[in-house]
Amino acid sequence: MPISEIGMGMWGVGGWTGSDDDESSAALDRAVELGCNFFDTALAYGEGRSERLLGALLRRHPRSSLMIASKVPPMNRQWPGRASTPADEVFPYEHVVDSTHATLENLGVEALDLQQLHVWDDSWADASGWRHAIHDLKRTGMIRAFGISVNRWEPRNVLRVLETGIVDAVQVVYNVFDQAPEDELLPACHRLGIAVIARVPFDEGSLTGTLTPDARWPDGDWRNIYFAPPHLADTLPRVEAVRHDADLAGMPLPELALRFILSNAAVTTTIPGMRRVRHAEANLAVSDGVSLPSALRRQLARHRWDRVPDDRP
Repeated sequence: MPISEIGMGMWGVGGWTGSDDDESSAALDRAVELGCNFFDTALAYGEGRSERLLGALLRRHPRSSLMIASKVPPMNRQWPGRASTPADEVFPYEHVVDSTHATLENLGVEALDLQQLHVWDDSWADASGWRHAIHDLKRTGMIRAFGISVNRWEPRNVLRVLETGIVDAVQVVYNVFDQAPEDELLPACHRLGIAVIARVPFDEGSLTGTLTPDARWPDGDWRNIYFAPPHLADTLPRVEAVRHDADLAGMPLPELALRFILSNAAVTTTIPGMRRVRHAEANLAVSDGVSLPSALRRQLARHRWDRVPDDRP
């Protein structure tokens, strides 16, 4: 079954402050009505809250062919993955299997379309624990495909394991700012027939154009870290430069951000968060088959922003 080129990322509905379950459920229903059939969640999003919301959606739409992806959290609960940590301290056999069982229970299903590892370091490529777990989960029919969610701003840190033939999908940060996956990762996935899930299409909200210099979220919301004052000050002028191109193109900034991603043939789907009905309607309206003009695509390349990996999830 074809995957909708715009799916739904469900971190926000499970783990961000300001999320309301009824509002999120309405957005999920509307997304299905508009043709979205790919939903990406994780056991760590709200400690199962996101998965349970998704399970309720599956029960409300029993005749819809929805595709569900989730993720195994690192056993040490450390994001991002690091080469200094042995693979068996992060994804040992039992942890991968037990986490998958917990996800299936939260969703209320017997099989998962795509199970992913939530962090990664390519030094773990040959570790037996996670590899045997994935083999057994596929063999028993508990998962249909396997993927890896790559650390933020480290798109090269997965190339080795891709060559093993084990990986069916890669999830990577890719947007107007984060264009580094185009260098090596996206061509490798295209060559190997590996699906690409482009996450963070709006740079955690900056490319929606709603941030202000005094932006602040409730205590405990991780966006206070991601958009700490120095990073926010660096981000806002870059957003305005992209907005200028969007204005010249005659489209809203979020639409331009999504069309940039969809214009790359190596991308299978992109997964914006859609916690409200209006978000679902606006985002899914972009899936209309209209491509960016090549000249505009080249213009957007100048907004590339290569940032240094850190501890942001």
